[in-house]
Amino acid sequence: ESASDGVIAPLFFLSLGGPPAALAYKAINTLDSLVGHLDPKYRHLGWASARLDDAANWIPARLTALLLVVAAGLTTRRVAPMRRAWRVLRRDGHKHPSPNCGRPESAMAGALGVQLGGRNVYDGVPEDRPLLGDAGEPLARAHLHHALTLMWLASGLGILLAVSWLAR
Repeated sequence: ESASDGVIAPLFFLSLGGPPAALAYKAINTLDSLVGHLDPKYRHLGWASARLDDAANWIPARLTALLLVVAAGLTTRRVAPMRRAWRVLRRDGHKHPSPNCGRPESAMAGALGVQLGGRNVYDGVPEDRPLLGDAGEPLARAHLHHALTLMWLASGLGILLAVSWLAR
């Protein structure tokens, strides 16, 4: 999800509308980060900023997921991880409570051959999330390194797409 919010989405908006569009996106995303949570003090502003962020990230989140699928094939030089990432993306991408987070997260789970989600703790409160991916190997340090490689490669592919679009 961070590759989508932090890299692909700003590049997407930069490609569409130049620096003003990229800055507008970052303002929307930052507002969501600051007040887009269920804080009673900012309930109305938070709700609006969260919905605006959801709308702004609709295409970039899906583009990020596709770039992660491609990266899965490039990092391993095999088709099987790419197919698995695509299958998990299609099967599980919609399961996340966020309309966008589940896409890149499920593609990453498929690319790594692991299962993500389940019980997480946010601000000290346990929360159960749907499982994304197939139960496979238990998470290990090697998965973290592979995930970082996938994220960097997907981000690099996004940069290439943006530069190609802007250079036309």
